[in-house]
Amino acid sequence: MTTTAANARQARQLGSIIALACLALVLLGIIGMVVFPKLVQRNVSPVGGPFTLTTQTGARLSDTDLRGKPFAIVFGFTRCPEVCPTTLWETTEALKMLGSDAAKLRVLFVSVDPTRDTPEFMARYLQSFDKHITGLTGTETEITSIGREYRIYYKKVPTDDGDYTMDHTATMFLMDADGQFEGTIAYGEEMATRVQKLRRLIGAAT
Repeated sequence: MTTTAANARQARQLGSIIALACLALVLLGIIGMVVFPKLVQRNVSPVGGPFTLTTQTGARLSDTDLRGKPFAIVFGFTRCPEVCPTTLWETTEALKMLGSDAAKLRVLFVSVDPTRDTPEFMARYLQSFDKHITGLTGTETEITSIGREYRIYYKKVPTDDGDYTMDHTATMFLMDADGQFEGTIAYGEEMATRVQKLRRLIGAAT
């Protein structure tokens, strides 16, 4: 084979490779134009999702009932020795600092111990905290479902006296008026930062 023929063959091979590469780029572009807008439009929140639970008054409350108003949601149980009462007390103080704006926000306290936390027991427990805090409980299946939606951890832990306590995520999740994730408040976070985050959440809804 002459040098000229070899060069011509290499040129044809290179041309084929370039053509295939261009075709692949075009196909990727088409896929991107079709798929990416759908992913953006879907606007999937990293935490949160559908749920229906029972409030401390015995009424049923679902995620769709919350649309139009931002909310903060935290998980715990009424027999919690420290983390839950501390979180609810700090939330009560933060709501006081919000003044009239507190009415623009809902705060949900979801029990991870539904066997013991009946609506009646939740109602008595929450009397010590701000009136804007709604207690939620339900069946084991319902609590498992909302726990999965909010990607929390909770586990029943036996105690030496034959009873049990609960380990659980202590983070408070902040959700906007459309039920989309906006941020978190960590357990023990400074009050000024806590109030600032709640004000920002309320402001985003106006």
